Amino acid sequence: MEKGKIGVTTENIFPIIKKFLYSDHEIFLRELVSNATDAIQKLKALSSAGEFKGELGDLCVQVTFDPKKKTITISDNGIGMSAEEIDKYLNQLAFSSANEFLDKYKDQASGLIGQFGLGFYSAFMVSDKVEVVSKSYRDEVPAVKWTCDGSPEYAIEETKKEGRGTDVILHIDKESKEFLEEQRL
Repeated sequence: MEKGKIGVTTENIFPIIKKFLYSDHEIFLRELVSNATDAIQKLKALSSAGEFKGELGDLCVQVTFDPKKKTITISDNGIGMSAEEIDKYLNQLAFSSANEFLDKYKDQASGLIGQFGLGFYSAFMVSDKVEVVSKSYRDEVPAVKWTCDGSPEYAIEETKKEGRGTDVILHIDKESKEFLEEQRL
């Protein structure tokens, strides 16, 4: 008997996600807002557990769009991410931060939505480039920017960001420009 692991060719995965992950292309917004909501829930859980001692402030998720730049931005002021967390949760397909967080903070974080690690990639259904700018709730951790054009290659670099949280910036592709219309979004 022979045993092994099934391989996945990464070059082929993004076209599959872009076309077949969800039948409804509008799902990208729900998935990204769900992720932003989870980031806020995680911050609340850390605060309840005494691990975040800062001011929570007015916690919110915002969706903005810029037809001239052809971008849609989903922003939250939740837990944020470090470079290591971005590497762990964005660069590994189908790896969810929710399950790991739920294991540690069962009592405080039972309402997390995302649990499969695929929702973020729905962004590529409507985008030819995605940028994630994030600042962790931990003050000593520098802000980071992750950029990917839908290929298996990405870049992570330190950047500047005011306040904790995450901005997911979608550069909308030509086929999806309808999402840049206010009534459509």
